[in-house]
Amino acid sequence: MSNALSKAKGFKKSRTGLYVSMATSAFGAVGVYKQIKKARGDNDTLRLLDAVVTGAAVVTNLAILYRELKRLGDDDVLLG
Repeated sequence: MSNALSKAKGFKKSRTGLYVSMATSAFGAVGVYKQIKKARGDNDTLRLLDAVVTGAAVVTNLAILYRELKRLGDDDVLLG
Protein backbone atom coordinates (compact mmCIF):
# COMPACT_ATOMS: atom_id res chain seq x y z
CA MET A 1 0.00 0.00 0.00
CA SER A 2 2.83 2.41 0.74
CA ASN A 3 4.24 1.85 -2.77
CA ALA A 4 0.96 3.01 -4.31
CA LEU A 5 0.89 5.99 -1.95
CA SER A 6 4.43 7.02 -2.89
CA LYS A 7 3.52 6.78 -6.58
CA ALA A 8 0.51 9.01 -5.99
CA LYS A 9 2.63 11.57 -4.15
CA GLY A 10 5.22 11.56 -6.94
CA PHE A 11 2.56 12.05 -9.63
CA LYS A 12 2.30 15.78 -8.99
CA LYS A 13 6.03 16.19 -9.66
CA SER A 14 5.88 14.12 -12.84
CA ARG A 15 5.51 15.53 -16.34
CA THR A 16 2.00 14.10 -16.65
CA GLY A 17 1.00 15.51 -13.27
CA LEU A 18 2.21 18.96 -14.27
CA TYR A 19 0.21 18.81 -17.50
CA VAL A 20 -2.91 17.79 -15.57
CA SER A 21 -2.37 20.69 -13.14
CA MET A 22 -1.92 23.10 -16.04
CA ALA A 23 -5.13 21.87 -17.69
CA THR A 24 -6.99 22.32 -14.41
CA SER A 25 -5.70 25.87 -14.14
CA ALA A 26 -6.74 26.54 -17.72
CA PHE A 27 -10.29 25.47 -16.85
CA GLY A 28 -10.10 27.90 -13.94
CA ALA A 29 -9.27 30.65 -16.43
CA VAL A 30 -12.49 29.87 -18.30
CA GLY A 31 -14.42 30.34 -15.06
CA VAL A 32 -12.67 33.65 -14.44
CA TYR A 33 -13.61 34.81 -17.94
CA LYS A 34 -17.26 33.99 -17.28
CA GLN A 35 -17.12 35.77 -13.92
CA ILE A 36 -15.64 38.89 -15.53
CA LYS A 37 -18.25 38.86 -18.26
CA LYS A 38 -21.08 38.57 -15.74
CA ALA A 39 -19.64 41.28 -13.47
CA ARG A 40 -19.29 43.68 -16.38
CA GLY A 41 -22.87 43.00 -17.44
CA ASP A 42 -24.15 43.69 -13.92
CA ASN A 43 -21.79 46.69 -13.41
CA ASP A 44 -20.63 45.04 -10.18
CA THR A 45 -17.24 46.48 -9.35
CA LEU A 46 -16.61 44.21 -6.37
CA ARG A 47 -17.23 41.03 -8.38
CA LEU A 48 -15.08 42.40 -11.18
CA LEU A 49 -12.25 43.04 -8.73
CA ASP A 50 -12.66 39.53 -7.32
CA ALA A 51 -12.47 38.06 -10.83
CA VAL A 52 -9.33 40.05 -11.64
CA VAL A 53 -7.60 38.91 -8.45
CA THR A 54 -8.64 35.31 -9.13
CA GLY A 55 -7.35 35.66 -12.68
CA ALA A 56 -4.01 36.89 -11.38
CA ALA A 57 -3.83 33.82 -9.14
CA VAL A 58 -4.54 31.54 -12.11
CA VAL A 59 -1.85 33.22 -14.21
CA THR A 60 0.65 32.95 -11.35
CA ASN A 61 -0.19 29.27 -10.88
CA LEU A 62 0.32 28.60 -14.60
CA ALA A 63 3.67 30.42 -14.53
CA ILE A 64 4.85 28.34 -11.56
CA LEU A 65 3.74 25.11 -13.23
CA TYR A 66 5.49 26.11 -16.46
CA ARG A 67 8.69 26.80 -14.54
CA GLU A 68 8.48 23.39 -12.88
CA LEU A 69 7.90 21.79 -16.27
CA LYS A 70 11.00 23.49 -17.65
CA ARG A 71 13.04 22.37 -14.64
CA LEU A 72 11.83 18.83 -15.13
CA GLY A 73 12.87 19.09 -18.78
CA ASP A 74 16.31 20.46 -17.85
CA ASP A 75 16.94 17.38 -15.73
CA ASP A 76 16.18 15.11 -18.67
CA VAL A 77 19.29 14.21 -20.65
CA LEU A 78 17.35 13.52 -23.85
CA LEU A 79 15.62 16.91 -23.87
CA GLY A 80 18.83 18.88 -23.52
